[in-house]
Parts: sequence; C-alpha cells; structure tokens
Amino acid sequence: MTIRLTPDRDTSVQKQRIGGVPTLILKSRTAKPCRVGLLWIHGGGYILGMKEMVYMSRAADLMHLFGVTVFSPGYRLAWLRPYPAAANDCFAVLRYMDAHRAELSFDRIMVGGESAGGGLCAAVCMMARDAGIHISFQMPLYPMIDNFDTESSTDNHGKVWNTRRNHLAWRVYLRSRAKSQVPPYAAPARQEDYANLPPCYTFVGEGEPFYAETLAYAANLRSAGVEAEADVYPTDVHAFDMLRSDTALARRARLKLQEHFEYALGHYQ
Repeated sequence: MTIRLTPDRDTSVQKQRIGGVPTLILKSRTAKPCRVGLLWIHGGGYILGMKEMVYMSRAADLMHLFGVTVFSPGYRLAWLRPYPAAANDCFAVLRYMDAHRAELSFDRIMVGGESAGGGLCAAVCMMARDAGIHISFQMPLYPMIDNFDTESSTDNHGKVWNTRRNHLAWRVYLRSRAKSQVPPYAAPARQEDYANLPPCYTFVGEGEPFYAETLAYAANLRSAGVEAEADVYPTDVHAFDMLRSDTALARRARLKLQEHFEYALGHYQ
C-alpha cells in the first residue's frame, strides 16, 4: 500500500484561498494541457481527511494522463463545522472555477471525489444544476450519500468503513437534524429530481457499505434520462483503489475509470 500525501516530481502545485477555502491547484509538468478543470473532493466520512489526499487519488492519474487542471478544496470537516459547511466550501471553489473559465482556459468543468468526497461531488452537481452552472461529467466514486441504512450499510463489517463508523460520521455531519428533514445537498440520496444532472461514472466494492446507495444513485440518474454507469468489484475494502493500490483489482478499476474519462472528454461538453 502506498500512501502519498505529497506531490510527485511531475506535478506543479499552487496553493490558493478561494472564497476562504484553502485549495490546491495541480497541473502536470509533462502532459499536454487540456481545457478541462476538475474539481476533486477528498473523502474521510465528512469528519476526516485533507486536501493533500488528492495526490493518491484518481485525479492525479487523470491529471498526468489527460492534462486536466485539478482543484482540491480543503473543506471544513464536520467535527468542527457540520453541514452545510463542507458543501458550501466545495461549491465556492466550483463557483470560482465557473466564473473564471476564460482566465483559467477551461471550456469544461468536471467534478469527482471518493467516499464522502463522492457524496459532496453529487451534492455539488445538484447545487450547480439548481444555480444554472453547467458541469460536463461527474465521478462520485463509492459515494457516501444516504443517511438512512441501506441493505448493504446495515450490519456491515467491511474493511476500512462499516456500519458503526457510518452512523457516527452521519451523526457528526448532520448533528440534530431529523433524518426525514435532511435536504439532498446534505444527503444526495434524498434527491427526488435527478433530471439534468451531469452524466456519471462510478464504481464500488460489492461488500462495502456504500454498494447499494451507489447503484441506486446511478439507477436514479438513468431513470431521469441521464447517462450513468456503475462498475462493481469483488471486495469489501472501502476505497480499495487507493488503499490497495498495488493490487490487480485496483489497477483494473483505475483503467476502467480512465476509459470512461476519455469517453467523457470526447462526448460530453
């Protein structure tokens, strides 16, 4: 397992506060630049994690392979500031990217993230749609989007993340909100209107807590006429592509994501 929290020699990094949010802006020193800005949101159950996790994420692969510019926001964690702080922070960075498209040489903006970052990815795409901001493609990987137990998050003893940790994280993120009063920007599974959201690609392990909600999210998008695909892998290790990065399964997941991203570059404006 390789945990990288620093950039490699081929990555150029700029640090900037955007709307008060500390943000890393990454570019490849070797890849030919393309006119795509990628907002990538780190995971950690809304209570843990840091923007530097982007260096071990799939965003780093996409940056080096396709020349995208990556924005990684250091959003406020829920133990300090509960919802809506994290969602608002990520959306503030997205607004900046959208408002400065010409200056940043972006003709498209895409959004991705893993786990809670995948949940924030879905939330930000919903916020963007409702605000009239166009997002070309979304990649909410094994997203944490349902504050209710599902068939896979109930009594789950998977590795890295499980039912007990999931319950704790949602309590900290939502605090005193009643489950029935949680808005979709907080828990995207509460969304009732999936129309006009960006095309989506995601993947998830069949034995991890977020299996059911990931597939439900993709199915809801398709039912609303949005292109969406989800791959399922035989593992109960949450975030296996990052935490078991040297395995054949992780390599397979990375390659499939890259194929879908390349397709998105050619088909989604």
